[in-house]
Amino acid sequence: MKVLLLYPEFPDTFWSFKHALKFIGKKASLPPLGLLTVAALLPPEWPKRLVDVNVRPLRAPDLAWADLVLISGMIAQQPSARELIARCRAAGKLIVAGGPLFTLGHEQFPEVDHFVLNEAEVTLPEFLRDFARGAARRLYASSVFPDLGQTPAPLWELADLKHYSSMSVQYSRGCPFDCEFCNITAMFGHRPRTKSTGQIVAELDSLHRAGWRGAVFFVDDNFIGNQRVLKADLLPALIHWQRGRRGTPFFTEASINLADDEELMQLMVAAGFNQVFVGIETPAAAGLVECNKRQNQRRNLVADVKRIQRAGLEVQGGFIVGFDSDTPAIFAQQLEFIQQSGIVTAMVGLLQAIPGTKLHQRLKLQGRLAGQTSGNNLDGTTNFIPQMNRETLREGYKNLMGGLYSPGPYYRRIRTFLREYRRPQISSPMTWRNFLAFLRANVCLGIFGRERFQYWRLLVWTSFHRPTLFPLAVTLSIFGHHFRKTSRVLGL
Repeated sequence: MKVLLLYPEFPDTFWSFKHALKFIGKKASLPPLGLLTVAALLPPEWPKRLVDVNVRPLRAPDLAWADLVLISGMIAQQPSARELIARCRAAGKLIVAGGPLFTLGHEQFPEVDHFVLNEAEVTLPEFLRDFARGAARRLYASSVFPDLGQTPAPLWELADLKHYSSMSVQYSRGCPFDCEFCNITAMFGHRPRTKSTGQIVAELDSLHRAGWRGAVFFVDDNFIGNQRVLKADLLPALIHWQRGRRGTPFFTEASINLADDEELMQLMVAAGFNQVFVGIETPAAAGLVECNKRQNQRRNLVADVKRIQRAGLEVQGGFIVGFDSDTPAIFAQQLEFIQQSGIVTAMVGLLQAIPGTKLHQRLKLQGRLAGQTSGNNLDGTTNFIPQMNRETLREGYKNLMGGLYSPGPYYRRIRTFLREYRRPQISSPMTWRNFLAFLRANVCLGIFGRERFQYWRLLVWTSFHRPTLFPLAVTLSIFGHHFRKTSRVLGL
């Protein structure tokens, strides 16, 4: 069977970095790790072809070549997924779908022939056995959480790596916490399951052999879910792996209790980690209680963020407005917290009720659901009836985003961060793409941008006060350009 692996296009979202990628001549932030891993679970004798629509369009010869189409994606990719499915159906292709988008809403896609849901290590082999004897069911699902020690390495050779700004690996699945709005534990459970250190090193080795020398994203939803194994096994192995190489920067996601473990932070930095995304959500105590974000409660969150920054990890933060306990004062509170903490990359979204979450179940029982989630944290929509007046919520959100990403506050926040941040031990080597990005930034931001005064002021300040962080200052300036572009849907 000739298998076409399809990955839909991401819309213009906060994390797409589409407007920033243009500065370095890349087309997408990350390759479709899930599809590349699924490809490794398919029979090795089956020819395989990947079409990531974020990198190149799906062409008629691709469809003509294929016997079977496998499509995966996230909720935000739904519009593109529907277009691709329609094209495959019109071409008479057999369509198999899996991944978060379909696991959470497969009933919305009647055109799909087969659904292989949940974790593919469990459901895909069952489908393949039935398919081989011509008796495949339409739906394959499982509540079993597989041992990741059996997960194969992704087939990187299917992806054209030069089009991506970063690569990705997965070390663990699952999270020990139980936030009401999050569907991670519903999909992957509370007990963090991990690959072996040998598996991770082998995946990194394969990327290195493929010529990759850029950043690698550990896509775990909570990288520090099993701190004992991290400190005793994986991080020392990564420190050893980095020796003798030019350096591969890592970044990941973790909970705020990372700030409590100085040894863990030091090991992560020594292993090459220089960024970590943390779900802050809200500085309001009532909001944290409401969403059961217990790991963030009774803390000085600003001090925690600065402790992580001083260790050498840039904190990227997730924030939410629209909790039932929120009042109109929340917008100023969020802005003050983000500015004070120096979280430059601050993703603030309106609360969304994602299927499979406890929040979705609660709002359904209360009769407050109002449509489907878009999966886009930055489109200014929500899919339930909020306690706050809807127009007040939308206008407050719009003003908050304008305050965060207008040039003045944004560039002040960069300086606040750079004052705290310790230069990473491992960073990407300077390339011609980096130099070209700097030249483009000087023209786009420094000459034609409305932030040109703030841009040049930041570069001068950085040159005198934190000269080793000059490349990072340019990068964050480019990110700000992207964030302002993506916020235009809000009329900013």
